[in-house]
This record gives sequence, structure tokens and C-alpha cells, in this order.
Amino acid sequence: MASGMEWFFTALGAVVVIYYGVKLLRFTRMLYPKRWFPLPKSFFLSMGEWAVVTGASEGIGRQYAFVMAEQGMNVVIMSRTKVTLDKVAKEIRESTGRMVKVVVADFTKDNIFTDIEEELKFLDIGVLGNTSSLRAKSSLSSLFAYPCAMAANRYQMQSTKAGCFCYCVPVNNVGMVPSVLPQRFLEDEDLDQTIVRVINCNVRTMVKMCRIILPGMENRRKGVIVNIASGIASIPFPMYSLYAASKIFVERFSQGLQAEYKDKGIIIQAVSPFGVSTRMVGYQPTNRTMLSPQDFVKSSLQYIRAGDKTYGTICHMVLGWLLLAIPSKILHTEFMLQGLKKYVERKQAGKKSSSVIVEA
Repeated sequence: MASGMEWFFTALGAVVVIYYGVKLLRFTRMLYPKRWFPLPKSFFLSMGEWAVVTGASEGIGRQYAFVMAEQGMNVVIMSRTKVTLDKVAKEIRESTGRMVKVVVADFTKDNIFTDIEEELKFLDIGVLGNTSSLRAKSSLSSLFAYPCAMAANRYQMQSTKAGCFCYCVPVNNVGMVPSVLPQRFLEDEDLDQTIVRVINCNVRTMVKMCRIILPGMENRRKGVIVNIASGIASIPFPMYSLYAASKIFVERFSQGLQAEYKDKGIIIQAVSPFGVSTRMVGYQPTNRTMLSPQDFVKSSLQYIRAGDKTYGTICHMVLGWLLLAIPSKILHTEFMLQGLKKYVERKQAGKKSSSVIVEA
């Protein structure tokens, strides 16, 4: 009996050591992405001629568009603010010499995808990036100091050149935060409209863009799709329940698609950042956890071959693991929820007194 118990605990100990040894090895791989997940210089251009980036007028989406152009790709940039998009397009053309198509679209609206599909059907798209973000009512401040929390019809197109094109790399960044201030689900003043807008922008747009672009990638047996989720999707997140749930959909949908199409030579990845200094977080000062869009995009692209989900940077990976380590019974207590609400209200009050950020 004693020898049997000794054997059991020895075996159990060996399993635990192997388990955590594997996790440690996987973590060390993340420390050296250039070594473990190397990308040839022509990697993105080899996927196709064009990259499509939603939410490209500012922040993370804008930086993805610039990086894709710097890699030698032509880019299609999409957002709802034409003036800003035209400015970005001009900057990309002047700095990289690449062609740029501008698509003006409000992804919270219905009936915009038929026209988008019609305009894109002749392009050789190698990269799709869903990256855009909308605020509902005011600027969103950083919430990292309170348990790693991070909350946020017409179609027109201009072509820089007539003819047939190819596209291969889409970056889906579209997303909206229904309310900056933490609130319970039923406290929204226009709940039915908010539900429609959040689902259209955060969920429907990503799925529709994948439906439009994925068939061409499957036929060519290559392509990259990057869908921007959020670090807070790691756990159920009260007071931002609708936003967090929509972002976990982005993760699960991306991971499911990757399992379905990885044998077709297509990379589909969910990127789940925490703090990136954009308008959505009120342009918070950058530090080790609050990165600039330039630094975040540069880092996240190093992990493009690291699996179906990435936090994009080592510091955000650590934040994600810490968030998962906190028991939900602690995070979801009324004391914590009220503390979160007071913290955000205090941050918002301080920002209103010092500056006003105009929504695009």
C-alpha cells in the first residue's frame, strides 16, 4: 500500500514538473520571437499584393496600414471619417510610394458590405486586419490600475488607380465601447440601439470581412487575417459585459477559423492587447504596459506565427496571466465593481477638467 502511494505521488510530481516545464519553455519562446517565429523580409508581400485594414484612420489600425505599406504592399484603408482617411492615405503614399484605396464606411450601420465586396472582388488581398475602435460618448481612460481592466450609411470609395488588383492580408480592428463609464447592462439609456451598434461593429463586421476575403485566400492557399480583440476578454468582465463578450467572440471565432483553415496555408490570429496609447484611452502616457501604437504593432507582428492568439507583447502577456490568476469571486464582488466604477469616474473627471477630446 505504501509503495503504491509513493508511486502515485512520484508520478503526480513528474506530471506537474513536465506540465510547468512545458509552460516555461513556451514562455521562453515568447521572449525571443525573432528566433522562434522568424519572418522572411518578403513574408507579407508574398501573401499578396494588397492589405486591407479596417479602422485605419488612427491608432493601431493606422500603424498596421503604414507597416504593411512599408513591407511593399498596397493598402485599402477603411473607417468612417473621410477627412482623416484621406490624410492617412496621403502620408502613406508620400512615405512609401505604395497605392492606397480609401473606403469610408460606418460599421455600426447595416447594408454596407455588398458594396464593399463589389469593390474588393478583383483585388489580390494577402492581409486583412480588423483594427478600428469607436467610442460611444466620451474619451476612454486607461483602467489598468484597477485590476487590469480595459474598457473602449453610407459607403464611399476612392481608387488611386484603375484596374484589377489582388489582396491577401486583412487586419480587422473595428470595435466600439458602448460606454466609457462602467455600468450594469440594463443601465444603458438606449439599450436596444447599443446592442445593435456593438454587435454590428464588434462582431458582424469582422465576420463579414472574413467572409468577403477568406475565399480568395483559400483559392490561393495563402493569406493572413489579424483580428483585434482585447485583453479584458480573458475573463467575464462585469460593468463592461457587452463589450467584453463581443471581444471574446473575436477570439473564439478567430481560433476556430484557424483550426479550419491552417492546412490551407492561411494564418488567422486574434490579437488581444491591454494598454495602447490611442484616443480610446485618452492618449495615456506610454510606459512598459501602455505602449504606443508603433511599438505595439511592431511587437505584435513578431508573433504572427506564434499561434491563433497573442497578447502582442511580453508585458501584456504577463498582464493577461495575472488577470487569469485572480479568482473571479474576488473580481466580481460588489466591493470591486463599485471600486472600479469610482476609479473610472475619478479618472474621467480629472480628464474633463484638463482637456477635451473630440470624437472623430
